[in-house]
Amino acid sequence: MKQVVQNYKSGELAVLDVPVPGCKPGGVLVRSAYSLISTGTEMMKVSEAGMSMLGKARSRPDQVAKVMQSVATNGVPATYRKVMGKLDSYTPLGYSLCGVVEQVGVGIDDVKVGDLVACAGNEHALHAELNWVPKNLYVPVPDGLAPQHAAFGTVGSIAMQGVRQGEPQLGEVALVIGLGLIGQLVVQLLAASGVRVVGADPDPARCELAERLGAAACGDPASAAVENAVAELTDGHGVDQVYLAAGGGSNQPVELAAKLARDRGRVVDIGKCRLDLPWNAYYEKELDVRFSRSYGPGRYDPEYELEGRDYPIGHVRWTERRNLACFLDLAARGRIDVEPLISHVADFDDAVETYQRLKDGELKAITALFRYPEQAGEAEEAKAPAMAVPAVNVKPSPARAARTPVKLAFVGAGNYATSMLLPHLAQREGVELSTVVTTTALSAANAQRKFGFTEATTDLDAVLGDKSIDAVFVVTRHSSHADLTRKALLAGKTVFVEKPLALTEDELAGV
Repeated sequence: MKQVVQNYKSGELAVLDVPVPGCKPGGVLVRSAYSLISTGTEMMKVSEAGMSMLGKARSRPDQVAKVMQSVATNGVPATYRKVMGKLDSYTPLGYSLCGVVEQVGVGIDDVKVGDLVACAGNEHALHAELNWVPKNLYVPVPDGLAPQHAAFGTVGSIAMQGVRQGEPQLGEVALVIGLGLIGQLVVQLLAASGVRVVGADPDPARCELAERLGAAACGDPASAAVENAVAELTDGHGVDQVYLAAGGGSNQPVELAAKLARDRGRVVDIGKCRLDLPWNAYYEKELDVRFSRSYGPGRYDPEYELEGRDYPIGHVRWTERRNLACFLDLAARGRIDVEPLISHVADFDDAVETYQRLKDGELKAITALFRYPEQAGEAEEAKAPAMAVPAVNVKPSPARAARTPVKLAFVGAGNYATSMLLPHLAQREGVELSTVVTTTALSAANAQRKFGFTEATTDLDAVLGDKSIDAVFVVTRHSSHADLTRKALLAGKTVFVEKPLALTEDELAGV
């Protein structure tokens, strides 16, 4: 299948042929119809990848701290290999799409093959022809909602969670700073909740759009227009809530929030803007500063997102999945209008060109969508072939070539495998790297490109059923070591397993 990727070291964008993801239990395999390009968050990531190494370090001080910790623990050579290996890999893009269920995994009973679903997550709703999506990261699309509109589900959930954090009440007045994609959605959600909205953005076109979508007034934050509108709507008291939906390094949004909020008002950070809070201003008004975590409760919890363990509705009313369903319902009933936010629709085969036009500023867009071949009426033949993953050809030594090599398969291709094991084995005499298996298609493709594996796949049975493979390396998450080792042994393979072999006595007994 095809997938849009970026090399974080060079900034290169490409459409690659990668293995089709398997349909694991607890999720569905989805064929993409439309996927959304966030011209804010996503393009920031694309631009960051094109920076120099120094620029990358300045933009990600958190990662620099991790590197320094690794140097202290593992030494310079091991850390260098690890960092370079991570940088010189293709990374996925995308996190919001709509598609058709192609295959249903074990344990799924709320959708069937052929159903239209909206999907979320930067590991499961990628710009790719096929994605495996766990249960709590997809929802069925309501009747009557077009697939291109359902593709807004993830970003709509981000905006909705931000609004929920602000706890708006009927009759209140809110200020939305930053009228990009998320800001425009926040404006509509607030207006639908009975809140009067003032918008602030230096772009006149975005201000005009926000007023069409429900804002009472909008203006340039550097002018007096915003302050005057707030004074008029609040009788000079200040707004009840401020939503920071802006990005960049300016501290102006935080300072403006303090200036225009009422006493004991609420300030919610949704975007990724600078947050050097002016202490006096926030203290004197006793402002309540809140953060909004992505799509809602459940985000970043692997038991919720990957294992499908829902939170009881009596304790957590609005999880990320319920936020996603709520946004789609509002859109289907016409309470939210995303059509004016679609600035550009590009065929998936033109992905690299589209990103470049966005990056260069040639294409001015709040949002762009990728339309996949079936939607474009091009299912028979794609306009441009995908670029095959270029595998590295490791030249065998004369001694290695003179005898039959040992064929190895790797299950897992994480940091330990790619920085400690594979660099040595790829150069080892008498060794053939046959197949690499990972849970994500791109991870397998990266390992194939770097170390010269003959095949890359997401299907474990492709290894266990291949009688020509002599040995299997199990280098996955600790919780899966025992089960994978047992399966490989039952298939008659010699097994190398990264520690620990097992986590419980029952797992050990099974091995």
